[in-house]
Amino acid sequence: MGSLSIWHWLVVGIIVMLLFGKGRFSDMMGDVAKGIKSFKKGMTEEDETPVAKPVQPASQIEGQAAPTGTATPAQEEQKQG
Repeated sequence: MGSLSIWHWLVVGIIVMLLFGKGRFSDMMGDVAKGIKSFKKGMTEEDETPVAKPVQPASQIEGQAAPTGTATPAQEEQKQG
């Protein structure tokens, strides 16, 4: 009773064949292969793209002059307070 007999394995095999079948299994393997190729392509494209310039922190941007007609939040606080 501890191990599975040949009849158990035959039933399991038949169920697996019914669920996956020959066509479904090969389609599934094709989809896995396409996914792996797409992943590898994405990894190589990531290495080839140039690195963007770093963004300046907000503390450095506040010191810059605001466009005409608009005030920075710091300037608005000074007007109110």
